[in-house]
Amino acid sequence: MKTEADSNDDVTEHPRDDKPRPYLCTVCDKRFTRKDHLNEHRKRHTGENLYSCTQCNKHFSSQSHLYVHMNIHSGKYKYTECCQCCGNRHDLATRHRRSHSGEKPFECTVCSKRFTQAGNLVAHSRIHSGNKPYECHVCNKAFSESGSLNTHMRVHTGDKPYKCLQCNKCFSRSDHLQRHKRHVHSNRRPYHCPYCGKLFKINNQLKHHVHIHTDAKPYSCRHCLDCFRWLDQLKEHLLKSHNEGTWFTCDICQKQFVTREVLKKHSRRRHEGVKPYVCSECTNRFCTSRELRLHHLVHSDIKRFCCSLCDKSFKHPQTVIKHFQRCSNSVLQ
Repeated sequence: MKTEADSNDDVTEHPRDDKPRPYLCTVCDKRFTRKDHLNEHRKRHTGENLYSCTQCNKHFSSQSHLYVHMNIHSGKYKYTECCQCCGNRHDLATRHRRSHSGEKPFECTVCSKRFTQAGNLVAHSRIHSGNKPYECHVCNKAFSESGSLNTHMRVHTGDKPYKCLQCNKCFSRSDHLQRHKRHVHSNRRPYHCPYCGKLFKINNQLKHHVHIHTDAKPYSCRHCLDCFRWLDQLKEHLLKSHNEGTWFTCDICQKQFVTREVLKKHSRRRHEGVKPYVCSECTNRFCTSRELRLHHLVHSDIKRFCCSLCDKSFKHPQTVIKHFQRCSNSVLQ
């Protein structure tokens, strides 16, 4: 049973600054040097947001976070005006001033990359040294930064502090929440494939898609000469051929999967019968968001996929791929 330490009987050392951190969060095991910092941190687990922005209704767990956020609406980004948030702390004001001046006084001796803070340089240097001082006490996985360990611990605790205000779905990482908003709640697709005209919401999706046309295989095995088009293919190869990595096993049928996401889809489809994605136009339900997006094409007159050779547009991706092959052959003739 974990308890909070208020004395020096339960003090762990922080690998970077060696400060005693006696205050333990019993939910995610993160430690703090001050009790008020622990109290602020707890609000991330409870969902308690006491301070609301009067301009956009965004909520914050502390008044200082709200104050900094208000600068977005007031436009106070000049150093002389916005640095009130640093108060009388000279160290905070110095670091913040560099965000405006672009000054980066700390340089890596290996690759010459520069940083505004010494702590960032220390964390970066571990890329070259391979040092990973932050170890998970559950699975022994090690990390080069404490933030990465804290994020990883949510795999074991199940903590998901980031909530989508549109559908109430929760996430363990803020970038996963932002990706969810782009994928599910936004219709903007600014990235298009130069080969088949398919549109994408994020650039990484386009980069991965282009491999279909170029036959590029950027993921290479460190143990042999095999190369792969997709990262999941490399992971599966490492597991099967070199026994490297971790399988994700279904508790019901013991079937194994390369990624946790594929395991979740398997459980929904084969064992749970859960179809959480509902079409807003009809009563059809789907296991994955991708299946729902493809289904939406039935109700839409929008033709998102266009041929880059003749500008003809199509509703379905399979149709434009077949057309592109015929169109490219006729151009070559």
